Amino acid sequence: MGNISEKITEMQGYKLHVIETDKYKTNTIVWRMKAPLTKKDVTKRALLPQVLQSSSANYPTTIKLRSYLDDLYGATLYVDLSKKGEYHVISFLIEIANEKFLTDPAPLLKKGFELLAEILLHPNASGNAFDRETVEKEKRTQKQRIQSVYDDKMRYSNVRLIEEMCKGEPYALQVHGEAAEVEAITPDSLYEYYQKALAEDEMNLYVIGDVKEAEVKAFAEELLKFETRTPKQAEDLRVSQKSDVNEVKEQQDVKQGKLNIGYRTNISYGDPDYFTLQVFNGIFGGFAHSKLFINVREKASLAYYAASRLESHKGLLMVMSGIDNKNYDQAVKIIREQMEAMRKGDFTEEEIEQTKAVIKNQILETIDTSRGLLELLYHNVVAKTNIGIDTWLSEMQKATREDIIAVGNKINLDTIYFLTGTEAGQ
Repeated sequence: MGNISEKITEMQGYKLHVIETDKYKTNTIVWRMKAPLTKKDVTKRALLPQVLQSSSANYPTTIKLRSYLDDLYGATLYVDLSKKGEYHVISFLIEIANEKFLTDPAPLLKKGFELLAEILLHPNASGNAFDRETVEKEKRTQKQRIQSVYDDKMRYSNVRLIEEMCKGEPYALQVHGEAAEVEAITPDSLYEYYQKALAEDEMNLYVIGDVKEAEVKAFAEELLKFETRTPKQAEDLRVSQKSDVNEVKEQQDVKQGKLNIGYRTNISYGDPDYFTLQVFNGIFGGFAHSKLFINVREKASLAYYAASRLESHKGLLMVMSGIDNKNYDQAVKIIREQMEAMRKGDFTEEEIEQTKAVIKNQILETIDTSRGLLELLYHNVVAKTNIGIDTWLSEMQKATREDIIAVGNKINLDTIYFLTGTEAGQ
Protein backbone atom coordinates (compact mmCIF):
# COMPACT_ATOMS: atom_id res chain seq x y z
CA MET A 1 0.00 0.00 0.00
CA GLY A 2 2.76 2.41 0.92
CA ASN A 3 4.10 2.38 -2.67
CA ILE A 4 1.32 4.68 -3.92
CA SER A 5 2.98 8.07 -4.00
CA GLU A 6 1.04 10.97 -5.50
CA LYS A 7 3.28 13.87 -6.54
CA ILE A 8 1.29 17.08 -7.05
CA THR A 9 2.63 20.11 -8.98
CA GLU A 10 0.95 23.46 -9.55
CA MET A 11 0.91 24.03 -13.34
CA GLN A 12 -0.41 26.91 -15.44
CA GLY A 13 -4.15 26.87 -14.68
CA TYR A 14 -4.32 23.32 -13.28
CA LYS A 15 -2.70 20.81 -10.93
CA LEU A 16 -0.66 17.87 -12.18
CA HIS A 17 -0.83 14.62 -10.20
CA VAL A 18 1.77 11.96 -11.08
CA ILE A 19 1.51 8.45 -9.64
CA GLU A 20 4.61 6.45 -10.59
CA THR A 21 3.82 2.75 -10.37
CA ASP A 22 4.77 -0.40 -12.27
CA LYS A 23 1.51 -2.04 -11.18
CA TYR A 24 -0.30 -1.46 -14.50
CA LYS A 25 0.67 -2.49 -18.04
CA THR A 26 -0.80 0.69 -19.53
CA ASN A 27 -0.38 4.38 -18.76
CA THR A 28 -3.51 6.34 -17.90
CA ILE A 29 -3.99 10.06 -18.50
CA VAL A 30 -7.08 11.60 -16.91
CA TRP A 31 -8.21 15.21 -17.23
CA ARG A 32 -10.85 16.34 -14.73
CA MET A 33 -12.80 19.60 -14.79
CA LYS A 34 -14.96 20.55 -11.82
CA ALA A 35 -17.49 23.37 -11.42
CA PRO A 36 -20.47 24.02 -9.14
CA LEU A 37 -23.72 22.41 -10.35
CA THR A 38 -26.11 25.05 -11.73
CA LYS A 39 -29.49 24.72 -13.43
CA LYS A 40 -28.39 27.28 -16.04
CA ASP A 41 -25.36 25.31 -17.22
CA VAL A 42 -25.94 21.63 -16.32
CA THR A 43 -27.34 20.55 -19.72
CA LYS A 44 -24.72 22.40 -21.80
CA ARG A 45 -21.99 21.10 -19.54
CA ALA A 46 -23.22 17.53 -19.97
CA LEU A 47 -23.16 17.90 -23.77
CA LEU A 48 -19.71 19.52 -23.97
CA PRO A 49 -17.42 16.47 -23.35
CA GLN A 50 -19.45 14.37 -25.81
CA VAL A 51 -18.92 16.95 -28.56
CA LEU A 52 -15.20 17.35 -27.75
CA GLN A 53 -14.50 13.59 -27.86
CA SER A 54 -16.53 13.05 -31.03
CA SER A 55 -14.07 14.81 -33.37
CA SER A 56 -11.39 17.52 -33.41
CA ALA A 57 -9.64 19.95 -35.78
CA ASN A 58 -7.15 17.33 -37.06
CA TYR A 59 -9.63 14.43 -36.85
CA PRO A 60 -12.86 16.06 -38.06
CA THR A 61 -14.95 12.87 -37.98
CA THR A 62 -15.48 10.26 -35.28
CA ILE A 63 -14.18 7.57 -37.69
CA LYS A 64 -10.89 9.46 -38.22
CA LEU A 65 -10.41 10.04 -34.49
CA ARG A 66 -11.16 6.40 -33.59
CA SER A 67 -8.90 5.20 -36.40
CA TYR A 68 -6.06 7.29 -34.93
CA LEU A 69 -6.65 5.64 -31.53
CA ASP A 70 -6.28 2.25 -33.24
CA ASP A 71 -2.95 3.44 -34.68
CA LEU A 72 -1.80 4.12 -31.09
CA TYR A 73 -1.84 0.37 -30.36
CA GLY A 74 -5.54 0.43 -29.51
CA ALA A 75 -5.49 3.38 -27.12
CA THR A 76 -8.87 4.21 -25.58
CA LEU A 77 -10.51 7.62 -25.17
CA TYR A 78 -13.42 7.77 -22.78
CA VAL A 79 -15.46 10.63 -21.29
CA ASP A 80 -17.55 10.58 -18.14
CA LEU A 81 -19.78 12.88 -16.11
CA SER A 82 -20.42 12.67 -12.40
CA LYS A 83 -21.82 14.59 -9.46
CA LYS A 84 -19.60 14.93 -6.42
CA GLY A 85 -21.56 16.76 -3.76
CA GLU A 86 -22.68 20.08 -5.28
CA TYR A 87 -20.12 19.81 -8.13
CA HIS A 88 -20.44 18.65 -11.74
CA VAL A 89 -17.28 16.83 -12.84
CA ILE A 90 -16.21 16.16 -16.45
CA SER A 91 -13.55 13.48 -17.06
CA PHE A 92 -11.50 12.68 -20.16
CA LEU A 93 -9.60 9.42 -19.86
CA ILE A 94 -6.92 8.17 -22.25
CA GLU A 95 -5.47 4.72 -21.67
CA ILE A 96 -2.42 3.98 -23.78
CA ALA A 97 0.12 1.16 -24.00
CA ASN A 98 3.44 1.64 -22.24
CA GLU A 99 6.12 1.76 -24.95
CA LYS A 100 8.46 -0.18 -22.64
CA PHE A 101 6.49 -3.30 -23.52
CA LEU A 102 6.61 -2.72 -27.29
CA THR A 103 9.33 -3.27 -29.89
CA ASP A 104 8.24 -0.04 -31.62
CA PRO A 105 10.10 2.88 -29.95
CA ALA A 106 7.23 5.37 -30.71
CA PRO A 107 6.86 7.84 -27.79
CA LEU A 108 3.34 6.76 -26.90
CA LEU A 109 3.05 8.72 -23.65
CA LYS A 110 3.81 11.95 -25.47
CA LYS A 111 1.33 11.01 -28.19
CA GLY A 112 -1.27 10.50 -25.45
CA PHE A 113 -0.58 14.02 -24.17
CA GLU A 114 -0.79 15.40 -27.71
CA LEU A 115 -4.14 13.68 -28.16
CA LEU A 116 -5.48 15.17 -24.92
CA ALA A 117 -4.30 18.63 -26.00
CA GLU A 118 -5.95 18.09 -29.41
CA ILE A 119 -9.30 17.15 -27.81
CA LEU A 120 -9.25 19.98 -25.27
CA LEU A 121 -7.65 22.83 -27.17
CA HIS A 122 -8.23 22.13 -30.87
CA PRO A 123 -11.89 21.23 -31.21
CA ASN A 124 -13.80 20.71 -34.45
CA ALA A 125 -14.91 24.34 -34.59
CA SER A 126 -14.65 27.48 -36.68
CA GLY A 127 -15.64 31.09 -36.09
CA ASN A 128 -16.41 30.59 -32.39
CA ALA A 129 -18.88 27.76 -33.06
CA PHE A 130 -18.60 23.99 -32.91
CA ASP A 131 -19.27 21.93 -36.02
CA ARG A 132 -23.08 21.96 -36.43
CA GLU A 133 -23.41 18.34 -37.56
CA THR A 134 -21.42 17.08 -34.57
CA VAL A 135 -23.47 19.14 -32.12
CA GLU A 136 -26.80 17.95 -33.57
CA LYS A 137 -25.67 14.30 -33.51
CA GLU A 138 -24.56 14.55 -29.87
CA LYS A 139 -27.78 16.38 -28.90
CA ARG A 140 -29.79 13.42 -30.19
CA THR A 141 -27.61 11.05 -28.17
CA GLN A 142 -27.94 13.22 -25.06
CA LYS A 143 -31.75 13.07 -25.27
CA GLN A 144 -31.51 9.27 -25.49
CA ARG A 145 -29.17 9.23 -22.49
CA ILE A 146 -31.64 11.26 -20.41
CA GLN A 147 -34.54 9.07 -21.56
CA SER A 148 -32.62 5.90 -20.66
CA VAL A 149 -32.76 6.91 -16.98
CA TYR A 150 -36.56 7.03 -17.20
CA ASP A 151 -36.62 3.61 -18.90
CA ASP A 152 -34.46 1.96 -16.21
CA LYS A 153 -36.79 2.06 -13.21
CA MET A 154 -34.09 1.21 -10.69
CA ARG A 155 -32.02 4.22 -11.77
CA TYR A 156 -35.12 6.35 -12.21
CA SER A 157 -36.34 5.74 -8.65
CA ASN A 158 -32.92 6.70 -7.27
CA VAL A 159 -32.92 9.91 -9.34
CA ARG A 160 -36.45 10.70 -8.14
CA LEU A 161 -35.49 10.12 -4.50
CA ILE A 162 -32.66 12.64 -4.89
CA GLU A 163 -34.94 15.15 -6.67
CA GLU A 164 -37.46 14.96 -3.83
CA MET A 165 -34.91 14.86 -1.04
CA CYS A 166 -32.71 17.67 -2.35
CA LYS A 167 -35.41 19.95 -3.81
CA GLY A 168 -33.97 23.45 -4.15
CA GLU A 169 -30.37 22.17 -3.78
CA PRO A 170 -27.98 21.87 -6.75
CA TYR A 171 -27.54 18.14 -6.05
CA ALA A 172 -31.12 17.57 -7.23
CA LEU A 173 -30.02 18.33 -10.82
CA GLN A 174 -29.53 15.32 -13.08
CA VAL A 175 -25.97 14.64 -14.19
CA HIS A 176 -26.95 14.60 -17.91
CA GLY A 177 -29.12 17.71 -17.66
CA GLU A 178 -32.74 18.25 -18.65
CA ALA A 179 -34.29 16.94 -21.88
CA ALA A 180 -36.29 20.15 -22.33
CA GLU A 181 -33.08 22.21 -22.36
CA VAL A 182 -31.18 20.21 -25.00
CA GLU A 183 -32.86 21.60 -28.11
CA ALA A 184 -32.01 25.22 -27.28
CA ILE A 185 -28.24 24.54 -27.29
CA THR A 186 -26.56 25.90 -30.45
CA PRO A 187 -23.02 25.41 -31.79
CA ASP A 188 -22.33 29.04 -30.77
CA SER A 189 -23.78 28.86 -27.25
CA LEU A 190 -21.94 25.59 -26.56
CA TYR A 191 -18.64 27.05 -27.78
CA GLU A 192 -19.14 30.06 -25.54
CA TYR A 193 -19.70 27.73 -22.58
CA TYR A 194 -16.60 25.70 -23.58
CA GLN A 195 -14.45 28.85 -23.33
CA LYS A 196 -16.00 29.72 -19.96
CA ALA A 197 -15.35 26.20 -18.59
CA LEU A 198 -11.69 26.21 -19.68
CA ALA A 199 -11.24 29.65 -18.11
CA GLU A 200 -13.04 29.04 -14.81
CA ASP A 201 -13.18 25.31 -13.91
CA GLU A 202 -10.96 23.73 -11.30
CA MET A 203 -8.79 21.45 -13.45
CA ASN A 204 -6.63 18.47 -12.51
CA LEU A 205 -4.49 16.22 -14.67
CA TYR A 206 -3.65 12.72 -13.41
CA VAL A 207 -0.98 10.50 -14.99
CA ILE A 208 -0.80 6.99 -13.57
CA GLY A 209 1.65 4.34 -14.70
CA ASP A 210 5.29 3.32 -15.16
CA VAL A 211 6.32 6.90 -15.96
CA LYS A 212 8.93 9.42 -14.86
CA GLU A 213 7.65 12.56 -13.15
CA ALA A 214 10.14 14.88 -14.90
CA GLU A 215 9.13 13.61 -18.35
CA VAL A 216 5.40 13.89 -17.57
CA LYS A 217 5.89 17.43 -16.28
CA ALA A 218 7.79 18.41 -19.42
CA PHE A 219 4.99 17.11 -21.69
CA ALA A 220 2.36 18.89 -19.59
CA GLU A 221 4.28 22.19 -19.63
CA GLU A 222 4.76 22.03 -23.38
CA LEU A 223 1.24 21.02 -24.40
CA LEU A 224 -1.25 22.19 -21.77
CA LYS A 225 -1.31 25.82 -20.67
CA PHE A 226 -4.35 27.67 -19.35
CA GLU A 227 -5.19 30.97 -17.70
CA THR A 228 -4.59 31.03 -13.96
CA ARG A 229 -7.85 31.16 -12.04
CA THR A 230 -9.47 31.00 -8.64
CA PRO A 231 -12.08 28.28 -9.17
CA LYS A 232 -15.63 28.97 -8.01
CA GLN A 233 -16.67 27.04 -4.93
CA ALA A 234 -20.09 25.51 -4.41
CA GLU A 235 -22.06 26.86 -1.49
CA ASP A 236 -21.61 24.82 1.67
CA LEU A 237 -25.23 23.80 2.16
CA ARG A 238 -25.90 22.57 5.66
CA VAL A 239 -29.47 21.38 5.46
CA SER A 240 -31.43 21.65 8.66
CA GLN A 241 -33.26 18.58 9.88
CA LYS A 242 -36.88 18.35 8.75
CA SER A 243 -39.49 17.86 11.46
CA ASP A 244 -41.53 15.53 9.23
CA VAL A 245 -40.39 12.72 6.96
CA ASN A 246 -41.11 13.53 3.31
CA GLU A 247 -43.15 10.62 1.89
CA VAL A 248 -43.67 10.47 -1.88
CA LYS A 249 -45.58 7.84 -3.86
CA GLU A 250 -45.54 7.82 -7.64
CA GLN A 251 -47.59 5.50 -9.84
CA GLN A 252 -46.44 4.02 -13.12
CA ASP A 253 -47.14 0.82 -15.00
CA VAL A 254 -44.49 -1.23 -13.16
CA LYS A 255 -44.81 -4.79 -11.90
CA GLN A 256 -42.21 -4.41 -9.16
CA GLY A 257 -42.32 -1.49 -6.75
CA LYS A 258 -39.13 0.49 -6.10
CA LEU A 259 -38.74 1.66 -2.51
CA ASN A 260 -35.92 4.18 -2.01
CA ILE A 261 -35.25 5.81 1.33
CA GLY A 262 -32.91 8.76 1.87
CA TYR A 263 -31.13 9.66 5.11
CA ARG A 264 -28.94 12.69 5.86
CA THR A 265 -25.74 11.46 7.52
CA ASN A 266 -24.45 14.95 8.46
CA ILE A 267 -20.98 13.52 7.71
CA SER A 268 -18.93 14.05 4.55
CA TYR A 269 -15.59 12.89 3.19
CA GLY A 270 -12.78 14.46 5.24
CA ASP A 271 -14.82 14.60 8.48
CA PRO A 272 -13.16 12.69 11.36
CA ASP A 273 -15.98 10.11 11.56
CA TYR A 274 -16.31 9.53 7.80
CA PHE A 275 -14.39 6.24 7.99
CA THR A 276 -16.60 5.01 10.82
CA LEU A 277 -19.59 5.89 8.63
CA GLN A 278 -18.19 3.50 6.01
CA VAL A 279 -18.23 0.70 8.59
CA PHE A 280 -21.73 1.71 9.72
CA ASN A 281 -23.05 1.53 6.16
CA GLY A 282 -21.33 -1.82 5.59
CA ILE A 283 -23.11 -3.38 8.57
CA PHE A 284 -26.42 -1.64 7.78
CA GLY A 285 -26.81 -2.27 4.05
CA GLY A 286 -23.57 -2.14 2.10
CA PHE A 287 -22.80 -5.84 1.73
CA ALA A 288 -24.34 -9.32 1.46
CA HIS A 289 -23.91 -9.91 5.21
CA SER A 290 -25.63 -6.62 6.13
CA LYS A 291 -28.87 -6.11 8.09
CA LEU A 292 -30.91 -4.97 5.11
CA PHE A 293 -29.92 -7.96 3.00
CA ILE A 294 -30.50 -10.51 5.76
CA ASN A 295 -33.63 -9.07 7.42
CA VAL A 296 -35.50 -7.48 4.52
CA ARG A 297 -34.56 -9.82 1.69
CA GLU A 298 -33.67 -13.16 3.28
CA LYS A 299 -35.72 -13.48 6.50
CA ALA A 300 -38.86 -11.53 5.62
CA SER A 301 -38.67 -12.31 1.86
CA LEU A 302 -39.97 -8.78 1.25
CA ALA A 303 -37.48 -7.54 -1.30
CA TYR A 304 -35.95 -8.71 -4.58
CA TYR A 305 -32.94 -6.61 -3.62
CA ALA A 306 -32.14 -4.41 -0.60
CA ALA A 307 -28.95 -2.43 -0.15
CA SER A 308 -27.63 0.98 0.89
CA ARG A 309 -24.93 3.27 -0.41
CA LEU A 310 -23.27 6.54 0.60
CA GLU A 311 -22.86 9.79 -1.31
CA SER A 312 -19.60 10.81 0.32
CA HIS A 313 -19.53 14.52 -0.56
CA LYS A 314 -23.21 15.30 -0.03
CA GLY A 315 -23.66 13.41 3.22
CA LEU A 316 -26.43 11.09 2.08
CA LEU A 317 -27.16 7.45 2.82
CA MET A 318 -29.63 5.91 0.38
CA VAL A 319 -31.49 2.62 0.67
CA MET A 320 -32.59 0.94 -2.57
CA SER A 321 -35.03 -1.97 -2.62
CA GLY A 322 -37.36 -3.71 -5.04
CA ILE A 323 -40.60 -4.96 -3.48
CA ASP A 324 -44.11 -6.12 -4.35
CA ASN A 325 -46.42 -3.10 -4.27
CA LYS A 326 -48.55 -4.63 -1.50
CA ASN A 327 -45.52 -4.94 0.85
CA TYR A 328 -44.79 -1.20 1.14
CA ASP A 329 -45.77 -0.63 4.79
CA GLN A 330 -44.07 -3.78 6.03
CA ALA A 331 -40.86 -3.09 4.08
CA VAL A 332 -40.63 0.52 5.33
CA LYS A 333 -41.19 -0.71 8.91
CA ILE A 334 -38.44 -3.35 8.73
CA ILE A 335 -35.93 -1.00 7.05
CA ARG A 336 -36.55 1.63 9.73
CA GLU A 337 -36.17 -1.05 12.42
CA GLN A 338 -32.71 -1.96 11.02
CA MET A 339 -31.59 1.67 11.32
CA GLU A 340 -32.91 1.78 14.88
CA ALA A 341 -31.05 -1.46 15.68
CA MET A 342 -27.82 0.14 14.40
CA ARG A 343 -28.34 3.19 16.62
CA LYS A 344 -28.81 0.93 19.64
CA GLY A 345 -25.68 -1.11 18.90
CA ASP A 346 -27.54 -4.26 17.93
CA PHE A 347 -24.61 -5.78 16.03
CA THR A 348 -21.77 -8.11 16.99
CA GLU A 349 -18.00 -7.67 17.11
CA GLU A 350 -17.88 -10.36 14.44
CA GLU A 351 -20.03 -8.20 12.13
CA ILE A 352 -17.74 -5.22 12.74
CA GLU A 353 -14.61 -7.23 11.89
CA GLN A 354 -16.23 -8.89 8.88
CA THR A 355 -17.32 -5.49 7.54
CA LYS A 356 -13.85 -3.98 8.00
CA ALA A 357 -12.32 -6.94 6.15
CA VAL A 358 -14.76 -6.55 3.24
CA ILE A 359 -14.14 -2.77 3.02
CA LYS A 360 -10.37 -3.37 3.02
CA ASN A 361 -10.69 -5.95 0.21
CA GLN A 362 -12.95 -3.58 -1.71
CA ILE A 363 -10.39 -0.76 -1.49
CA LEU A 364 -7.54 -3.08 -2.52
CA GLU A 365 -9.62 -4.30 -5.48
CA THR A 366 -10.45 -0.70 -6.42
CA ILE A 367 -6.79 0.32 -6.61
CA ASP A 368 -6.02 -2.74 -8.75
CA THR A 369 -7.16 -0.56 -11.67
CA SER A 370 -5.82 2.89 -12.47
CA ARG A 371 -9.38 4.24 -12.81
CA GLY A 372 -10.27 2.95 -9.36
CA LEU A 373 -7.13 4.47 -7.85
CA LEU A 374 -7.96 7.81 -9.48
CA GLU A 375 -11.48 7.75 -7.98
CA LEU A 376 -10.09 7.32 -4.48
CA LEU A 377 -7.45 10.04 -4.93
CA TYR A 378 -9.90 12.53 -6.46
CA HIS A 379 -11.97 12.57 -3.24
CA ASN A 380 -9.21 14.78 -1.84
CA VAL A 381 -9.64 17.40 -4.57
CA VAL A 382 -13.40 17.64 -4.01
CA ALA A 383 -13.11 17.73 -0.21
CA LYS A 384 -9.98 19.94 -0.19
CA THR A 385 -8.15 17.50 2.03
CA ASN A 386 -5.24 15.10 1.72
CA ILE A 387 -6.07 11.63 2.97
CA GLY A 388 -3.84 8.81 1.76
CA ILE A 389 -5.15 5.31 1.14
CA ASP A 390 -3.09 3.97 4.07
CA THR A 391 -4.80 6.54 6.32
CA TRP A 392 -8.20 5.55 4.94
CA LEU A 393 -7.54 1.90 5.88
CA SER A 394 -6.02 2.59 9.30
CA GLU A 395 -8.76 5.05 10.35
CA MET A 396 -11.46 2.61 9.26
CA GLN A 397 -9.79 -0.16 11.30
CA LYS A 398 -9.92 2.04 14.42
CA ALA A 399 -13.73 2.34 14.41
CA THR A 400 -15.19 0.94 17.64
CA ARG A 401 -18.72 -0.15 18.55
CA GLU A 402 -19.21 3.17 20.42
CA ASP A 403 -17.99 5.15 17.36
CA ILE A 404 -20.43 3.29 15.10
CA ILE A 405 -23.36 3.94 17.47
CA ALA A 406 -22.40 7.65 17.68
CA VAL A 407 -22.40 7.90 13.87
CA GLY A 408 -25.83 6.22 13.74
CA ASN A 409 -27.22 8.84 16.07
CA LYS A 410 -26.15 11.62 13.70
CA ILE A 411 -28.19 10.12 10.84
CA ASN A 412 -31.68 11.48 10.16
CA LEU A 413 -34.43 10.00 8.00
CA ASP A 414 -35.36 12.56 5.35
CA THR A 415 -37.40 11.10 2.45
CA ILE A 416 -39.23 7.89 1.55
CA TYR A 417 -39.90 7.53 -2.18
CA PHE A 418 -42.01 4.69 -3.59
CA LEU A 419 -42.53 3.98 -7.28
CA THR A 420 -45.59 1.78 -7.30
CA GLY A 421 -47.62 0.04 -9.98
CA THR A 422 -51.00 1.10 -11.28
CA GLU A 423 -53.81 -1.41 -10.97
CA ALA A 424 -52.97 -2.61 -14.48
CA GLY A 425 -49.29 -3.04 -13.62
CA GLN A 426 -49.87 -5.10 -10.48
